[in-house]
Amino acid sequence: MNYNTQRENLPMPEYGRSVQEMIEHAMTLGDRQQRQRCAETIISIMGSMFPTLRDVPDFQGKLWDHLAYMSGYGLDIDYPVEITRLDTEKQKPEPVSYPKGGIRFRHYGRIVPALIAEACRMPEGPDRQQMVRLIAVQMKKDLLAWNKELADDGRVAQDIRLLSDGKIELSEDGLNLQVIQNPSPSQRQFQQRGRRNNKRRY
Repeated sequence: MNYNTQRENLPMPEYGRSVQEMIEHAMTLGDRQQRQRCAETIISIMGSMFPTLRDVPDFQGKLWDHLAYMSGYGLDIDYPVEITRLDTEKQKPEPVSYPKGGIRFRHYGRIVPALIAEACRMPEGPDRQQMVRLIAVQMKKDLLAWNKELADDGRVAQDIRLLSDGKIELSEDGLNLQVIQNPSPSQRQFQQRGRRNNKRRY
């Protein structure tokens, strides 16, 4: 018995081996008109396999692209559309460049230091003070997510001084950074379950 695992891999497995064999048969036909009629029949079969996609724009064009690809671009017929070579589209993309340089405090990431640098360039005034306070609140949120035991206003003031090279000084007295933490999904489910149980009691 000849198992599929022992056969060659299909270029497009979603169409199955029967369609692939039809295409290979069409390539053996010597008469061009016969090849053309055979190819059009195969396209009709391929389209009937995905009826929900008939309303997709350029659905027929994609089918002809797939037919040409599955034939290894060796099927000599008159294609009704311009064929897009799928093998060129699957070329390995260019590597994505990632930011270089170490992160001083990993729990703050790269955004917080960038915001602090922007705040240092701002002139003294209410806008800069508001900017610094928003940054400090975000830093405390990051500390709470990283290690709750270290999430205090003094630590935020110390870190913002270090990240700004001493250009921004925050007084711990009266800083009072209030952070509202949204409950996690599991905490929300627990809270909702508790409310439903309370309703049942009364």
